[in-house]
This record gives sequence, structure tokens and C-alpha cells, in this order.
Amino acid sequence: MINTNGKLYLVPTPIGNLGDITKRALDTLEQVDIIACEDTRHSGRLLKEFNISKKLISYHDFNEAKRATKLLNELQSGLSIAIITDAGTPGISDPAYRIVRIAVENKIEIVPLPGANAISPALTGSGLPTDKFYFDGFLPHKSNQRKKRFEAVKEIEATLIFYESPHRILKSVQDALEVLGNRQGCIAREISKLHEEFIRGSLEEIIKIITDRTIKGEIVLVIEGFNKKRTKSR
Repeated sequence: MINTNGKLYLVPTPIGNLGDITKRALDTLEQVDIIACEDTRHSGRLLKEFNISKKLISYHDFNEAKRATKLLNELQSGLSIAIITDAGTPGISDPAYRIVRIAVENKIEIVPLPGANAISPALTGSGLPTDKFYFDGFLPHKSNQRKKRFEAVKEIEATLIFYESPHRILKSVQDALEVLGNRQGCIAREISKLHEEFIRGSLEEIIKIITDRTIKGEIVLVIEGFNKKRTKSR
């Protein structure tokens, strides 16, 4: 039987500098039938920048379950769909998992494109080991829940990576220091944007640096992983 289904493309968009979008991403967005995005107004402006005019469908955390069924129907009718987020790679702490899961279950071809995300540049620019890393998404809002999260990853022998908001970053680093000890760390701020910055040092040093500063922008917190040798030597 000939497969008449459309394809589902996962297309990364810039997290800051528009130059980070790839030619393949632009070619894909130009050729698909539908673009599903978090915010049609935001994505509409991005597409206008590259002279791309396509049908947009909103697809975000609050309508993901309902929209996934609609998108599956469109795919099964033969239309190709690109999933994009407001910034970065779909599915990395952004909507996409549900439709990808449904597509897999219904034998829809999935084409994930490589491209912009905050994890890779934060890790490689941190100065911390890159051979093994553990991404744990957004940290909880409340201190006691953050401490439980840090406790859960305390003995992972890989560099730890978290997303955090600027107004909680100081408290989060303080919680990390309390639970993980004075490990090396890095705050990667505004990656690929005009005010990109890396704040490196021990957690105690980072706390001193940011205590009297107003930290703004998108933040990735990178922390040294568990080190058995260092623990045994204490």
C-alpha cells in the first residue's frame, strides 16, 4: 500500500540572532502546507522577516491535546506540517511531544531538523565537562521543590543543565549551593542575543557576582556534576 500521509517536520527557530536559522529550515518552512506554532503573531513576524507566507495554526501547552488530533487528521489527508516554537527546538521544554508521539503511533514520517537551542552553547561555553551532561528542564518555582530536584540529581556524574528565570536565579543558585555544595557553575544569559553573557566560577563566587545585580533575559544554569574522586578526598 502506498503511504499517502504527509510528513511532520520539527523545525528549530532562532533563540536570538536571526542569522542562526538554517537554510534547510527556511526551505522546509517554504515547502510545507501548514506551520503549527505557539504564537501565530510572534511566528508571523518571524516568517515575514524571511518572506514566507503560510497557513498558521496555534499549537501550545494549553491546546496541545486538542490540536494534536487536528494536526494528525491533516497529516493523514496528505498535508505536510512544520512544528515551530517561539524560539529554539520544538520538544525541548516546548510543545511537540504529544503530536510526535501520536505521529509515531500512526506511522507518520517525522523529520527533525538540527538547529538552534540554548542547551548546546550554554554547555560548550560554560567551561565545564561536555562529554556527559544531564538536562533537567525548568527548575520549580518554590525553594523546597528546587532543593528536592537538586537532591535528586546530586550524585549524577555528568554536567547538570537547567533552565531558570532571571527573577529566581539568585535563589536557585543559593539552593544549589546548599544541596550540591560549592561546585563550579555557569550562568549563560541571553544566548545568541545582543547582551549574551557567561558568568563562571564556583557557586559561592557566582552568588557574590549576581547578588547586587539585576539579572535579565533568558537563562541557562550549568553546574558541575558529581565527582567521586573529589568526594573521597575530603
